Amino acid sequence: MSSIDNNPFPIKQIMPFIAAVLLLMLSVSYAIEWYAKEVSLPRYCAEPEQAIRYLEADLREQSPAGDESRRPYLISAKLLFLVPRKGEESIPNYLDRVELKIREHCQ
Repeated sequence: MSSIDNNPFPIKQIMPFIAAVLLLMLSVSYAIEWYAKEVSLPRYCAEPEQAIRYLEADLREQSPAGDESRRPYLISAKLLFLVPRKGEESIPNYLDRVELKIREHCQ
């Protein structure tokens, strides 16, 4: 009989698989963070005030675009994922924090 048949939990056989999955998860997390800092945030450097205005409209209004194009509102809504809102943080405080984050990154 082989050792797999005798051992109901063959740790030595599954350890390489666990290590590969862990490495993959860490590399995906690192790649997402790199992409957010190096690709996504710099897109807001050209006109940070406009992005903040669209983000404020996204937060305050149910349908901020009305009959206009939704694209700028969708682009600014991405900031919600790049700089998540903290718990019960007020909208003005959140917008100030987002603007500070953009300005720090763009310098």
